[in-house]
Amino acid sequence: MLTNTITRPIEIGLRVVGIWPDAAYTIASRLFWTTTMLIAQIFQYRHVVLHCNSEDLEQLMDGLSATLSYSLLFVKLIVFWTKQRYAHIFDPSPFIIPYGKNRFLNLRRGATLLSRCSTKLILSRIFNDVLARIATDWKECEGAENCGNAWYNMSYVAGLSQRFSNLIIGLHSIAVMFYGIGVVVLHGDNDNPDDRELFLKMELPFESGTSPVYELVMTTQFLHQITAATVIGVLSALLVTLVLHAGGQIDILRENLLEILPKNQKPTISMVTIGPLIRRHQNIIIFTEKIEDLYSYIALAQFISNTLVICCLGFIIVNSIGAHGSSMLVRSLLFYIVINLEAFIFCFAGEYLSIKSKMIGDAAYESLWYNLTPNESRILLFLIMRSQKQLTITVGRFTNLSLQQFANIIKSSASYVSVLHAL
Repeated sequence: MLTNTITRPIEIGLRVVGIWPDAAYTIASRLFWTTTMLIAQIFQYRHVVLHCNSEDLEQLMDGLSATLSYSLLFVKLIVFWTKQRYAHIFDPSPFIIPYGKNRFLNLRRGATLLSRCSTKLILSRIFNDVLARIATDWKECEGAENCGNAWYNMSYVAGLSQRFSNLIIGLHSIAVMFYGIGVVVLHGDNDNPDDRELFLKMELPFESGTSPVYELVMTTQFLHQITAATVIGVLSALLVTLVLHAGGQIDILRENLLEILPKNQKPTISMVTIGPLIRRHQNIIIFTEKIEDLYSYIALAQFISNTLVICCLGFIIVNSIGAHGSSMLVRSLLFYIVINLEAFIFCFAGEYLSIKSKMIGDAAYESLWYNLTPNESRILLFLIMRSQKQLTITVGRFTNLSLQQFANIIKSSASYVSVLHAL
């Protein structure tokens, strides 16, 4: 049975790009990625600008799709590196720790208590706190004999996270391989140095079509491309892992809510039994807020980039059917699937958190709260009221991520493809 939600491939990937806390050579990793990404982006955008008026619109769309994908990765890395710095966040701990019975029973004082605690600021590193919260959840549940079903629930979530992580990272790496195969097959027999195509469309300051410079550039681009694609998969798999962990904690909370009021005996409740549940609920809320802080502006960049990239790749696929044979489909089809999968992961994560957060209030309501005394039922009432606020991931603080947003991305991309095809 697995004993960690963060899988080993994700940890290795985060160490490589200098995101993992206290990793060796963090500064060197960040300098390496910043330098290589800046150099690649300069030559890629130079190629896009010089070929904007080109009659070969398909080649322009091919280069633009890869360029935007690299730009999105650069934005993600910058956001994660920024979140490693210390930032001010609200500290709600004076509100959630039950010092006395009246703190939860007197609901009229709730607004005053919350306003007081929200004015207290503490220093925190967002991603470090997320990993620390996951480690604490596992430490509190060290064995099946101590936690019962909670241990099996967390182990199941860890196994599910591992399978999804391997699938996402593997698909991104395979997409790069198929893209490279398509480039080689399409222009492999071309001996003209001026017509030789690179893996990444770049306008280099030197002649890259002659041997052995061409082979050296192709090898460098392929290694960098497959590494970058793997990192993109790691960051997407990390989001899935964090959301699944939050969902697993919500399931544990729901089971505990249903167990504190069993049907075969007289229901009773006290601060001894409800206090840990309220603390767990608040920890879930803080954990999801940190996920939102990590991925909110990444989701905004993802929303814009994926719409344009899906449009470009859709245009290439539509034009390549019957025109260029199977080589163009080989290099673009799996890339198209992976980009759609990446957009779906973000939208599904927001939808999953929203649905799971509603289940907390439903579980509290389905318990035998009506058999409690009025003072005891008010404790559950407070938890139900707090669970009515949705847990979700937003697109740059503007709108919530949901499957409806994924449908909007697909519809917008399809409409842009039809316009380009008409041109």
